[in-house]
Amino acid sequence: MSFFSRILEKLGFGAARAEPAPQPRVTPTPAAPQTEGAPAPISVVDVVARLEGLAAANPQKLNWKTSIVDLLKLLDLDSSFAARKELAAELGCPTDLMGDSARMNMWLHKTVLKKLAENGGNIPSELLD
Repeated sequence: MSFFSRILEKLGFGAARAEPAPQPRVTPTPAAPQTEGAPAPISVVDVVARLEGLAAANPQKLNWKTSIVDLLKLLDLDSSFAARKELAAELGCPTDLMGDSARMNMWLHKTVLKKLAENGGNIPSELLD
């Protein structure tokens, strides 16, 4: 299982996957029958609520909105430099950032949030800029 798949799994994304599926996951609703050619609704995971709940229950003051280390700690995942470097490589971090931990961490945080949004997570736009 890839590192990013573990992040998806911890946040409750159905079948964890590292890339968006070619077809969106469908949540059938009786009020909105599907017609051929109509876009299917995408299941949404309330990432913000889940992370805020974890943060409230955590004795440490962790700021997942700005720190990849804190985000990984909230999810009870390895937040070591080696683990972050593995995740950065998995997500395609530019080589020039891999040698600078601060720049790599900033890139990694934005990329993880972007990938969560691509997989159906409700990430506020101000966190994606």
